[in-house]
Amino acid sequence: MTEDERARELTPPSAPALRLRGIRKSYGPVVACDAVDLAVHRGEIHGLLGENGAGKSTLMKILLGLVQRDAGTIMHGDDPVEIGSPQEAVALGIGMVHQHFSLIEPLTVWENVILGDTGKIDKTAACDQVREVSRRYGLPIDPLARVDRLSAGERQRVELIKCLRRDPSVLVLDEPTSVLTQAESAELFTVLRHVVRSENRAVILISHKLAEITAATDRVTVLRRGRVVFHSGTADTGPQELARRMVGREVSLGAEAAALGMLPVDGPAPGEPGTPGDGTPPAAAPALRLRDLTVTVDGVRVLSDLSLDVAPGEILGLYGVEGNGQATLGDLLSGLVVPDSGAVEISGRPVDLNRPGALHAAGLGIVPEDRHSSGVVLDMSVAENLVMKSLDGVTRRGFVSRRKMYAEARRLVAEFNIVTPSMDTPVRSLSGGNQQRVVLARELSAGPAVLIAAQPTHGLDVGAIEDMYRRLRDAASGGVAVLLISTELEEVMALASRIAVISSGRITGVLSTGEATAERLGMLVGGVAA
Repeated sequence: MTEDERARELTPPSAPALRLRGIRKSYGPVVACDAVDLAVHRGEIHGLLGENGAGKSTLMKILLGLVQRDAGTIMHGDDPVEIGSPQEAVALGIGMVHQHFSLIEPLTVWENVILGDTGKIDKTAACDQVREVSRRYGLPIDPLARVDRLSAGERQRVELIKCLRRDPSVLVLDEPTSVLTQAESAELFTVLRHVVRSENRAVILISHKLAEITAATDRVTVLRRGRVVFHSGTADTGPQELARRMVGREVSLGAEAAALGMLPVDGPAPGEPGTPGDGTPPAAAPALRLRDLTVTVDGVRVLSDLSLDVAPGEILGLYGVEGNGQATLGDLLSGLVVPDSGAVEISGRPVDLNRPGALHAAGLGIVPEDRHSSGVVLDMSVAENLVMKSLDGVTRRGFVSRRKMYAEARRLVAEFNIVTPSMDTPVRSLSGGNQQRVVLARELSAGPAVLIAAQPTHGLDVGAIEDMYRRLRDAASGGVAVLLISTELEEVMALASRIAVISSGRITGVLSTGEATAERLGMLVGGVAA
């Protein structure tokens, strides 16, 4: 049976609520969507699975009227339609909850919910409507609460209420659990099931996580390199097949599970960094010691008496949902933020955080969360980016020796498998994975005692993620103390020997990987002792 025949056999008898046929979109020579077909039915959650860059976001932007397709047809029920703007998508009953919140933080819940409405504003009616939608869908929220005082899970509820208030027949959710705890994620999918089954709506769930797709969806479509490569009822397939379809090769759900958004079925190999310990900190003196760090931004305490130790050769995972102080800690360890109080010690020596470059000089390397804004200089060449922190080794009489710079750059390009047309290629021309390799090569080539890896795999495909994991393990095996800051539970479980949990700028607990479970970590993320 061919893929097309299988797809037809799987298609329910009712007409799809929405059908995309032959959708194509190119950006110059890059084909983002290539003859994509997708049928979404009422009463179902349809998973759209694929690596970063597979075409998922482009396809949804076309559906939402944010991007115009080059070819193909959009059918709404039995009628072909043109969607030229988000307003036209809303008029057709298509709503979307984006991965990144679109809320205005100083405003209240009800003010955010009615943004975009026209005509006279009635506060009482708006608050009553928020309460009604909240009650109807089991999304409790105070319409008078300010958004900047809500948790990530509560903000997600506001985004859902904004969307459901418009009564969409098709609801699109883009990576909806990226900022949620395990408990909040489970609650979200319970709400989705209610919406789908009781009101006969259609939901498209976009994700790169196998566990999420297999647990939450009725049907699944896999995109790879802009094309549909697989379609099935979720119950008729499994993680192994979905993983193979997504990356185009056989994969190991032990070694590669974390890169695919699943907890490993087996633990790390004996002796690897990340092997579960007995819950006690390493005996060696810390290479990195953070003591009582407190940072206040615009009158709000973002970090509060934060203390951590990381030993040489250890990978310590700092885990939590986004928005709990991780970004500020990364900025502090990049030298971009000076704390109100507290201290940082590297290899037993205190660092003067008021002195520019002091952290790097003390032996700290960092892979920052946003490689574009603080990891690389996009318009500088690969060679220049690779040597910019180690100029002493490539200068002669105060001037950069281009011969020495190119020799060092070629060495690092070969050692870290950086794919680039030449040493003079601007870094902005490289793929995300190769940009990240440039950052890691530069930081590790300086021989740091401590490496901070903040969200090191965001935006990378499975192959680049696996390479990053291997490099971090190799660094730890060589005696480097690695602090892994990540919102990905699977990532910290796969790499770390100990996991510290951050919630509202505080460390709420530290567990060995052997002690850690999703439930215990979820309680700590919520600020509850586990």
